[in-house]
Amino acid sequence: MAAQGQQAAAAAAGSASESGGGSPAAPAVAAAAGAAFPATSLYVGDLHESVQDAQLFDVFSQVGGVVSVRVCRDINSRKSLGYAYVNYNNPADAARALELLNFTPINGKPIRIMYSNRDPSSRKSGTGNIFIKNLDKSIDNKALYDTFCAFGNILSCKIATDPSGESRGYGFVQFERDESAQSAIDKLNGMLINDKKVYVGPFVRKQDRENVSSNVKFSNVYVKNLSETVTDDELKEMFGKYGTITSAVVMRDTDGKSRCFGFVNFENADDAAQAVQELNGKVFNEKELYVGRAQKKSEREMELKEKFEKNIQEVTEKFQNTNLYLKNLEDNVDDEKLRELFADYGSITSCKVMRDSNGVSRGSGFVAFKSADDAARALTEMNGKMVGSKPLYVALAQRKEDRKAKLQAQFSQMRPVAMGPSVGPRMPMFPPGVPGVGQQLFYGQPPPAFINPQAGFAFQQPLMPGMRPGGPMPNFMMPMVQQGQQPQRPAGRRAGAGAGGMQQPMPMGGQQQVSCINVP
Repeated sequence: MAAQGQQAAAAAAGSASESGGGSPAAPAVAAAAGAAFPATSLYVGDLHESVQDAQLFDVFSQVGGVVSVRVCRDINSRKSLGYAYVNYNNPADAARALELLNFTPINGKPIRIMYSNRDPSSRKSGTGNIFIKNLDKSIDNKALYDTFCAFGNILSCKIATDPSGESRGYGFVQFERDESAQSAIDKLNGMLINDKKVYVGPFVRKQDRENVSSNVKFSNVYVKNLSETVTDDELKEMFGKYGTITSAVVMRDTDGKSRCFGFVNFENADDAAQAVQELNGKVFNEKELYVGRAQKKSEREMELKEKFEKNIQEVTEKFQNTNLYLKNLEDNVDDEKLRELFADYGSITSCKVMRDSNGVSRGSGFVAFKSADDAARALTEMNGKMVGSKPLYVALAQRKEDRKAKLQAQFSQMRPVAMGPSVGPRMPMFPPGVPGVGQQLFYGQPPPAFINPQAGFAFQQPLMPGMRPGGPMPNFMMPMVQQGQQPQRPAGRRAGAGAGGMQQPMPMGGQQQVSCINVP
């Protein structure tokens, strides 16, 4: 009953929108989406993990003719990934489903529907995408959609949530057109939604936000390398002469011991910038202070990453074509011996044999020359040269990322070699009436004994070259010839007749093994 009531409410909302209220009419949505996206394919997100294909098919087939439904799952665990794709026969049915079923609860969780857009370029470009923050925790996807749908066709609408499903207080809305997004920003930025003043602005990707973070103004200052005796009041007095301070705190452990860093928040961003400029590097209580803009953890990590990559790039450019990588070194080669080996080719700036944690040589090392010409001459003359009992391998040193990219490029150019169908080992042919016909041979079994009931003895199949007793059968047929049948002889070779008129196989490279048995 509850599900039927929800569907009725969704249908009523769709009827209202078609009559002029609420979201845009379904045909208009379909026509707009058809220009950029397949108008018959829908993306269904925020699925409960228990939703199955059949259940989703039953829900969407009530609107129109469904061609296919697929809940996407993990390839190993087969667990639902929380989204699916639904394909209709015609765009009108897809538009109607988007209008009527969007935000409908399935298994207690409202689904989120949008046109399927397999081209990632438009999604990642940020076209028509806006960011909303300081939202009330009670606002869900549907409430956000209802708020912004008046400005134009919405392609995607989502509230960011934590693992428990609770709103994080911000969300995203992507419009079909940039003009709709800009109109929403102009009209709703700074407005009250559920008694909270919200921020609405253009969506900026994380890397772009971090790139411009150094240019933004700040009022919160981070101070470290403080003396353990510095108090909150002393910190406030130290920074107070640069402007009005709203808060100043020294961070402490649970036992009250100072952690030797703190934060000072100014009322004016210009005062904070002046305090950073004048106090950074200043000595206070015999300690040199670090004063800078307070940063989020992600911003600090990005800044450190950029510094590290910059240093790596500088070192790489400095030693480009001068640093040699060596491998296949003997264990007794140390740094000094390595330097002696390459000293004749020019001035060496560094020389190192790589070792493990126990100090044992890894068989590789590096030699850096002052000149690229010296390094090139050393590479040409030392590569492949015998050092002790091993040929030395010498090449230009490369960064791990460059080496990996080069290997990937080489592997991508390799084409798989077409392999013919594998042929199993052939079974020996038995004459009619001889025991053993129809037996299946397995690897690891000894060759079968061929029994001649008239002669009263059996002979063991001879061993072939490369064949051991109890080993696998060779990959060829051992012909057996019946009585009165002329064997086929290879050219230039005579085949003798066996006992009882049956042709015996000729041994190759070994004596024929005969074992006698009693025949009843």
